[in-house]
Amino acid sequence: MDDEIRLGYQAGVVSLISPTYGRIWLSATHHPGDTVSSTQAEGLVLEAERRIGQRPKRRTDLLQKRIEGLEPHLQQIQERLDAQQKAIQRAQERLEETQQQIQEQQTRMEALEKHYQERKREERPTSQLAKARQRIQMFARRLKRQETARLSADRRLWKAQAQWQGAQTERACLQERLKRFEQDNASNTEPVEAECRLDAGFGSYQNVALLIEMGYEVYTKSPSQPLTKSLKRQIDASTAYTRVGANAEMLAWPKKLLSHSPCLLDIALERFYTGSTLKHSTLLHYGSDLVTQDLPVWFNHYNGRQIIEAGIKEGKQVFYLHKIKVRSEPAIYLQECCVLFAANFIRWASHWLAEQTQPVKHALDVRKLGIKRQVRVAAHVSAQVIRNSEGRLLRFSSHSVFAGKVLQLPAGHL
Repeated sequence: MDDEIRLGYQAGVVSLISPTYGRIWLSATHHPGDTVSSTQAEGLVLEAERRIGQRPKRRTDLLQKRIEGLEPHLQQIQERLDAQQKAIQRAQERLEETQQQIQEQQTRMEALEKHYQERKREERPTSQLAKARQRIQMFARRLKRQETARLSADRRLWKAQAQWQGAQTERACLQERLKRFEQDNASNTEPVEAECRLDAGFGSYQNVALLIEMGYEVYTKSPSQPLTKSLKRQIDASTAYTRVGANAEMLAWPKKLLSHSPCLLDIALERFYTGSTLKHSTLLHYGSDLVTQDLPVWFNHYNGRQIIEAGIKEGKQVFYLHKIKVRSEPAIYLQECCVLFAANFIRWASHWLAEQTQPVKHALDVRKLGIKRQVRVAAHVSAQVIRNSEGRLLRFSSHSVFAGKVLQLPAGHL
């Protein structure tokens, strides 16, 4: 791209479902091919809020508690950092002491060697010279151990410093977020109630906490396999599951606090068969819905997010948003805008046709034509345009899949 080797291409698409027109695409954002989906959740939600001009009330009280909860953690890291710095100092002192001892023994051994040579004395295993050599070897081994200990202490110090820096950065980000959320609430006179249903790729603890603080009711599937394994260890063969689907069962725990989550979450262990293989996953929820009291409703509501997957599939297989025809970034942006307009225009036009066409015999019912069929089939079908005093008639070719079908538009509409 742009005469350079790049990392490929991804598009972050925001859409909404309209009762009148169906799926309306709002925006598409160009990303490199190595973009991790979990890092884009906040941007997609903020873009959706910007485009529709509505947002829920931010939960600033939860965010404030989260910031306050960081203080004990910061104190622990500070204590660990102080302890590691003292450990570094002690290790350095021992290292210097051993180096000094080696130097002193080396001087003494050289003096003894000179003394033995002058008197032509033979060095015996128990002589002072032999013992001096042994002490130097002993100090050398000690020095090696102390150098290894110093390196280990350095690594522990670096780790503590990184933790301290990370915690400080997190606190600064949360404080900035709190300030922004307070401004959002002050300017949001009519907040709405809204929910986010995320797949596991977006369901990190950071995203869950963020969306909760943004005011959303959150449904997601946890990407954490250790969490799923931990839940499985809490049950046995006699535990009763609730059937929620043809091949799916669930078991739930209300209002549990996980180690990586600042909020109480409803948790459900899901098991299902794919062929002969039994698989497990974990569902998470935060909000006012009493999901643990009706597991089939929870299961079906979460999996209702397949409409989102259908939109992604439509972008790939109908409008070919992922198959870029150009290489420069401005041209890619223009192609994305054209694809979004085409997808929306088809829906607007379909609704208009359904409202304006006259109910004549053999009329083509555009309401029953899916978007995929309109793009892949109807757009390539030959037809004859007949014009008269009553309007226009579009008669499809007898050799087409719509043979015998017509669209009649009254005069003045075209």
